[in-house]
Amino acid sequence: MTEADFLAAVRALPLHPGALGLRDDAARLGRLVLTSDTLVEGVHYLAGDPPGDVAWKLVATNLSDLAAKGAVPVGVMLNYPLRRAAVPPPGDATAGEASPSEGWDSAFLAGLADALTTFAAPILGGDTVSLPAHAPRVITLTALGDAAHAPPRSGAQAGDALWVTGTIGDAGAGLAIAHGQPGPAELLAAYRRPQPQLAAGQALAPQVHAMMDVSDGLLIDAQRMAAASGLAVTIDLAAIPLSDAYRAQAGDTRAARCAAATAGDDYQLLFALAPHRAPAAPATRIGVFASGAGLTLHDAGAPLSLPGALGYQHAG
Repeated sequence: MTEADFLAAVRALPLHPGALGLRDDAARLGRLVLTSDTLVEGVHYLAGDPPGDVAWKLVATNLSDLAAKGAVPVGVMLNYPLRRAAVPPPGDATAGEASPSEGWDSAFLAGLADALTTFAAPILGGDTVSLPAHAPRVITLTALGDAAHAPPRSGAQAGDALWVTGTIGDAGAGLAIAHGQPGPAELLAAYRRPQPQLAAGQALAPQVHAMMDVSDGLLIDAQRMAAASGLAVTIDLAAIPLSDAYRAQAGDTRAARCAAATAGDDYQLLFALAPHRAPAAPATRIGVFASGAGLTLHDAGAPLSLPGALGYQHAG
């Protein structure tokens, strides 16, 4: 099944009203906002990524969903796989030594403590499971937050401006560096240790019509916001904000901007705001919503064809 097929089937199951039809980034129970994210080894992080950075990213991706709802973190629940140790053959000199997995687990917990302390998101509970020695790790975190105003992704209105916080593309460039391409540490850190925009989300939530985080790519996530809102959206590629580090690494060509807009893992906030209204947090205006459907792209007024892939898609 594709992700869309699976979600359509799940939506046919009994749903709690707080699930919001499974068409938003998080569930709502009164002021409580709930979200859950999973990192899969070899898909969302590389097997060679430092365990502490994997823990940080797991927390940050969940808290980014809370940021998109203007929520203050309350706590998290962790589901963690413990790999069973491989049994050494008789007479092996490594018998009785600590397994590499134990070192990985300890480093993961150190990174987890760092992230939870930094973002004031204490552990509430969770679960542990056992995995075969060489199975890819699948790690899940559920985050809970408190929000007085929780904008949906579906609330954009015709005429609203589309804005984005921060810069786009750094994590995509950082992933290439993690694969071995030379590049600066700050881009690698953008991929391995993203920063959830909690303060910006809390400032923006009372004034925006719609908001979501940029996880799978700016273009695909903007298209999702427009579709959820029953609107069309137009984006100016030339307006998409790039960091100095990204420009130095990848350039400022049309191709480099397109790569930034489709790479994903940015964890910035994408939001719809009434025209002529200034956002309550630093952001860049990159487009506009209108009646209709679909995504249109231009470069400082010159029409562009959409790239073959707008961003990351989970299946089929």
